Amino acid sequence: MAAVQKLKRCVVPQTGKHTASVIFLHGSGDTGQGLRAWVHDVLAQDMAFEHIRVIYPTAPARPYTPMHGALSHVWFDRYKISRNCPEHLESIEEMCSNLGAVVHDEIRAGVPEHRMVIGGFSMGGAMALHLACRYHQDVAGVFSLSSFLNRDSVVYQVVEGAAGQPLPELLQCHGTADELVSHAWGEETSCLLKKAGMTASFHSFPGINHQLCRPEIELVRSWILKKLPSGSCRGGGL
Repeated sequence: MAAVQKLKRCVVPQTGKHTASVIFLHGSGDTGQGLRAWVHDVLAQDMAFEHIRVIYPTAPARPYTPMHGALSHVWFDRYKISRNCPEHLESIEEMCSNLGAVVHDEIRAGVPEHRMVIGGFSMGGAMALHLACRYHQDVAGVFSLSSFLNRDSVVYQVVEGAAGQPLPELLQCHGTADELVSHAWGEETSCLLKKAGMTASFHSFPGINHQLCRPEIELVRSWILKKLPSGSCRGGGL
């Protein structure tokens, strides 16, 4: 297995005592700094909290098959952008290790997993589902925006195999006019995760293409506050 790579991170610090963390993953071809700037543009301010640190990691540049092998900041490779092909598990596993280091850095800072939320936009949402459902099931929740999982995704198998065990709650959002990742793909992902046993909610945003919108980010922000209410950490630390 390749050595764990330390990822670049853009951070919006909490304004008070740090008792919780959000890890927000960008879409393909973007960066952590780019996603933070996009969220800022949509909200006219950072998505900031009194007690929650928001971390925007950047995926390392790698050859990306849908771009004919050109280098791009992507969390994993794809054979093609489709629900009906196998996942590129080797690259997904590598990135789960790299992002796991981000989670463990927060734990070392005194924030236990149950005081974290992991989420992402587009490819970042799929990556968040792999990371949270397969390796960090104690996190408070996972959100997935304009995202999908392949129909044979190992995530479905893991969720189904975790019957009776706690899993993070999923918040999923998708624009109905998405021309890159079909709204139907996202809705099918939500249905299959629910069928496998995951608690999930799916929210449609009429007329929205493959983009963030203010009502969506405001919904995500409110949901994060419900999952990570203010207060001291318990059961965490070094």
